[in-house]
Amino acid sequence: MADDDYVYHVDGDLVPASEATVSVDDRGFRYGDAAFETLRAYGGTVFEWGAHLERLEATCEALSLAHGLSGDDLRARIDETLAANDFADAYVRLSVTRGVQPGKLTPKPEVDPTVVIYAKPLPRGGLEGESVWDEPATVRTVETRRIPGEAIPTTAKTHNYLNGILARVELRAENGGGAGEADEALMCDLDGYVAEGATSNLFFVREGVLQTPTTDGDVLPGITRAIVLELADEADISVRKGRYEFADVLAADEAFLTNRTWELRPIAALDGTEIGGGPVTDRLARLYDDRVEAACYR
Repeated sequence: MADDDYVYHVDGDLVPASEATVSVDDRGFRYGDAAFETLRAYGGTVFEWGAHLERLEATCEALSLAHGLSGDDLRARIDETLAANDFADAYVRLSVTRGVQPGKLTPKPEVDPTVVIYAKPLPRGGLEGESVWDEPATVRTVETRRIPGEAIPTTAKTHNYLNGILARVELRAENGGGAGEADEALMCDLDGYVAEGATSNLFFVREGVLQTPTTDGDVLPGITRAIVLELADEADISVRKGRYEFADVLAADEAFLTNRTWELRPIAALDGTEIGGGPVTDRLARLYDDRVEAACYR
């Protein structure tokens, strides 16, 4: 199926992708004034829907975006989108904008939200699944810094993704202008501590201890990140959350990235220094597959 043949959900209607549009006066377009969630459907089931809904609501609260939609309503639209495309295993993006308002920066308190859902097929997950990535990630550090929470709440997942875009543009330039060799840009906070990738959270292992930058810093609390921490606790894997310098990660025995699409992706090399996965990474990846299998395929 070509992209143009997909069906999207726009403001309550299922429409062909080629006809899916929003107004140029929509504040999500004008200002990035919108919340979104990236989800995965496995076997027709949206994985960890409750956690995604909770984070969406937290983002909307941070934006003072009172959209008035129920979780059941949003979930029904997602299910309709999957069914219309005949997708069981898919990438799903849900966006809620403040809607169409006059071209003034200050938003009106009354909101008629724009809701857009689109989906694209992905391989099966779980124990019999295939990774969406072909190889472990090659990662490079960039000069672009993570926006501090004092400027934009770190926990808010908004349409304003310029921070990550600039990091990826910088990465592309370092790669010589093409798609290049590096898969992800690793950003630090304003104090120089390692924060996260442009679209991923970071984990690394030293002497058997799983370590990850703390969300007390400028780090998005990823849902896949939270699951990995739960799995580590259940498996009695020692965990440390802290503030780390670049050298700490370079000295790691193992390292991997997490996000909803990649799940757990080992880091092959960071700025040319080989790291790779290992026994802790492999164990957590297997436990993650177990959870997906139990939640969505059984």
